[in-house]
Order: sequence, then structure tokens, then C-alpha cells
Amino acid sequence: MPDEERIYLSAPQATESDVQSVVGALQSGWVAPAGPSLTEFEEACAAYVGRSHAVGLSSGTAALHLGLKQLGVDENSYVLVPSVTFAATAFAVTYLGATPFLVDVEPAYGTLDVGLVEQAVAEVQELGGRVAAVVPVDLYGCSVQYAQLLAVCESLGIPLLEDAAEGLGASYGEAKLGSLGEASVLSFNGNKILTTSGGGMLLTDDEAFAQKVRKWATQSREPIVWYQHEEIGYNYRLSNILAALGLSQLRRIDRTVDHRRQVREWYREELASLDGVFVMGDPPWGRSNAWLTVARFDEDVLPGAPERVRLVLEDHNIESRPVWKPMHQQPVFASAPSLLTGASDRFFREGLCLPSGPVMTQELVAKVSGLILEALAT
Repeated sequence: MPDEERIYLSAPQATESDVQSVVGALQSGWVAPAGPSLTEFEEACAAYVGRSHAVGLSSGTAALHLGLKQLGVDENSYVLVPSVTFAATAFAVTYLGATPFLVDVEPAYGTLDVGLVEQAVAEVQELGGRVAAVVPVDLYGCSVQYAQLLAVCESLGIPLLEDAAEGLGASYGEAKLGSLGEASVLSFNGNKILTTSGGGMLLTDDEAFAQKVRKWATQSREPIVWYQHEEIGYNYRLSNILAALGLSQLRRIDRTVDHRRQVREWYREELASLDGVFVMGDPPWGRSNAWLTVARFDEDVLPGAPERVRLVLEDHNIESRPVWKPMHQQPVFASAPSLLTGASDRFFREGLCLPSGPVMTQELVAKVSGLILEALAT
């Protein structure tokens, strides 16, 4: 193992303000899940994103689960999910007994190919099923082409649940990611752009939607002095202490995004001389938060480059990671219905996520980039 201190893909940052915020929550006596920090964090997230209501939950996966449940997803339905995503997007569909229908992505940015949605819905109908929801994913902080997608969903009468787990601080046009569709979800996992260690949130403009999700997330307890339950509930609420950490980090979210975007630009400058290498930037329709810098290595020019680069970086104690393996390639979803063009397969073969966290300086980016140059020169 090399002597250098390891450089992680997206290590969390804890400032003195974060520590004091958590200590203050502990000292307040609100150690139970509910508390003033949780309420304030929910209100602050809703205001930042531009939603009316927010419900803090134990994970982004929990938010997906309950959001889909409230949209009426059940064992007799299908949900359209892009094949390129973290598995939780598709897992949540199965929690309700529904079937994920995997849709391929547009080639440049790896987000849901909106042009395939109507055909996917038609194929589900040919199977005798109904599409209960569409779940686009804001991949690595890059938005889907929402104007087109929302128009298609409206014309088909299908609700949209925005998976903005990776999208906090990014935007589609003037709209913040997390503000689109009937509801949206955020993740505050340890490697995200804002972390509560573990946690997530559901956001919506529909008060009844938020109230239902909040009730389910607190074990469906009825407002009675004893514990009474008239439907199945879940232990999904975010804790007050973790919310205090999130609230502190939310206060600097714009600076955090600006730094990640700067890291991406440093990589772009350092790797500009490499033929066949493309550092993914902002799509024409939105502003990415650059949660992770993704480098694409054109397989026609540099076959096998991502793995060669990854191994060289690992030899120097630097973490990098392939982009999400498409869901249709995952053994657990091998039999899931799908509509594929080959774009997600190529994205997986060509894409590599580079260290992008708050510790990354221009000097560290230059070091990583130099090793990439070295790897591709051999």
C-alpha cells in the first residue's frame, strides 16, 4: 500500500460549524427523532429548492419508496426507470411489488432518453400493464430534459417522481433540481454534496402528499394518546441530530457546488490535450452541481482506458469508480423488461468518476490528471 494519504472519490467534510450544530442539538435534549432542528432543516430545504413541503427521512431510498407508494404504485403496475442509476431507484419500485421497466439514456450525459418514454409506455401496455410513474434521475447532478419529459407525462396522464438524490444545488433552466414533478427526493448519504451521514428527503407542493408520507414514516401512528395503527407504517424519519448536521451544511451549499464545479474545470483544463477524453460538463438545458466529475474515454480512440486509469490511480492510493453499471446488466434485474439503444452500455464502458470532494485542490487535480496521462501513455 502506498504511503500517500488516500484521496477518496467524495469524502464528506465536517467543519467546526457542523460540529457545533450537532453538539447544540444534543445539548438541547432533542435526541429523539423529532425536534426543532428537523423542522428547521425541512423548511430550509423546501425553501432552497422551491417546494412548499419537505419530509426528512432516513434515506433517499425511503423517500423513493414512500413517494411511489403515494403515487399509487402497486403490484399491478410498472415504473419507468433509466437504466443508468444507482440500484436504489429500481429497488424502491420492487418494494411495492411493482416492476421496473428500464429505459435507456441519451448518449451525451447519461440521463433518461425522453424520446423513448412514449414507446416504453406503449410496450408496457402491450404487456397488459399500466405505467404508474416515471422516475427520471438527475445523474451526477445533471438534469433530464424536463420540459419535454413533463409534457410527455402530462399527455399520458402519468405522474413524475424526480430522483434528485444526486442533484441538490443543480438546476434545469431557472428551476432548482428537486422542484420538478409531483414530488422529488434528495439523498444526504455520506458521499453526497450535502450529508447528514445517512438520510434523505421527500419534497412536494402537495400538502396532503407530504402529510401522508410523514405519517407512514412515523409508523402510521394515529393521533391518539395510545399507539394505534390503522395501516402499515415504516420507521423512516430522519433524526433531529442528523438534521442539525444537514442544516449546517445547507447554509454553505452554494459554495460547495461552486467548488465542485471548479474542480471539474481544473480537470477539463488538465485533460484537454488528451485525444478521445471528454470531461462531462453542463448540458445545454441546465446547470450541473458537478457532484462527481465524470470523464468519458472514447472507446474507439482509447479502448479499455477507464480500467487502465483506475488501476494506476489505485496504485497511488487514489479512489476512482466506474459510472453506475446499467440496471439491465445487474443480475437482480436480468429479467426486467427494458427498452435499450446501447447508449447506457457504452456510457458504462467509457465513463469513470474522478475524485471530486471538498479536499480537492488545483494541485491534487493536477496530480490525478498527471497519473491519467501516465496511464494512457503506456
